[in-house]
Amino acid sequence: MSWPEDKTTPQAPQSLPPRPPRLAFLTVPLLVGLLYNAISLLTLPFQGGALNDLLAQLNTASGLPPVQLTPAQIQLTLWVSFVLTAALILWLYFTRRAVLEGRSWGRVSSIVIGVLSLLLFPVGTVLGIFMLIGAFDRQVVAYTSRP
Repeated sequence: MSWPEDKTTPQAPQSLPPRPPRLAFLTVPLLVGLLYNAISLLTLPFQGGALNDLLAQLNTASGLPPVQLTPAQIQLTLWVSFVLTAALILWLYFTRRAVLEGRSWGRVSSIVIGVLSLLLFPVGTVLGIFMLIGAFDRQVVAYTSRP
């Protein structure tokens, strides 16, 4: 006699297959990007004075009349940079977590991050290539097949 399945008792989670070796090709660059952007976010409040210096150097090199940002414009620029960097950090964190859990959207998201990283010459290009190699590995594709 078989007992009806009880929906209230906790079920053991489905076990994932062992992590493939090339999964590190995805997780390590995501961790590097996460740490780099976290350090960038921590140094952001100290970049206010550097914006006008950078604009002065750019104007000198291009021969255009000097442009100076007002304190309100500097503050707005720093807040926009803060929000964008924080969003990028969250994207990297949740993508890495999803890849480690074997979720398919994590692999797709890491492919997008890898393609965008190709534009960040030279270190980002190398990390982007590694991520794309890892994302299209057969074992990684099989590992990240959960929805």
